[in-house]
Amino acid sequence: MKFFIDTADLGEIQQAESLGLLDGVTTNPSLIAKIVPDPDAFTYEDFKAHIAEICRIVDGPISAEVTTLDAESMIREGKDLAKIHDNVVVKCPCTLDGLRAIRHLSGEGIRTNATLAFSPTQALLAAKAGATFISPFVGRLDDISTEGMGLVREIVTIFDNYGYATEVLVASVRHPQHVVDAALAGADIATIPFKVISQLIHHPLTDAGLDKFMQDARVMKKSGT
Repeated sequence: MKFFIDTADLGEIQQAESLGLLDGVTTNPSLIAKIVPDPDAFTYEDFKAHIAEICRIVDGPISAEVTTLDAESMIREGKDLAKIHDNVVVKCPCTLDGLRAIRHLSGEGIRTNATLAFSPTQALLAAKAGATFISPFVGRLDDISTEGMGLVREIVTIFDNYGYATEVLVASVRHPQHVVDAALAGADIATIPFKVISQLIHHPLTDAGLDKFMQDARVMKKSGT
């Protein structure tokens, strides 16, 4: 399973990249808003420059989301975003206009990410439209007392049944168990906040065992002197 980081924070992206385990990055308008010190001074050109800098740090798919709602505007914006770098993937919402934009952009060889997916039918239509990735938001489904990972399992099964090339990108990951469940479900990718990436490696028994080993290592050093 591939690991993407779900952030627009350059510092977090650099730290994750330094681990040597990062395969890509996903961003969205909310994540961009978190890193903008002065929203009134932040322009669309600033946004494109920020995406370009992410592409410089990570050699993998970088999702940049459109900020328009009608198909024609999404297509124009998507083409503009795709010019930033070959690694840019255009995120379009799972709406009728989003599907039209995905179909058009995919037809021109531009990779797309169908985002805000909450049902298997949305995923099926996105795959038929030619989306490169489908992003089911598991955490947001969990928030409304629906099992988000159940949706992932349904999508994986549907895509396997018909051989769709669209990759299942598990989004809205809230904790390490989401990552484990995504891997068990056969998802292609999990896009993970930096905090959760940091949590994946930690285990209290590892920490306790390491403390004991270090204590014993001090004894061995004394005996060897």
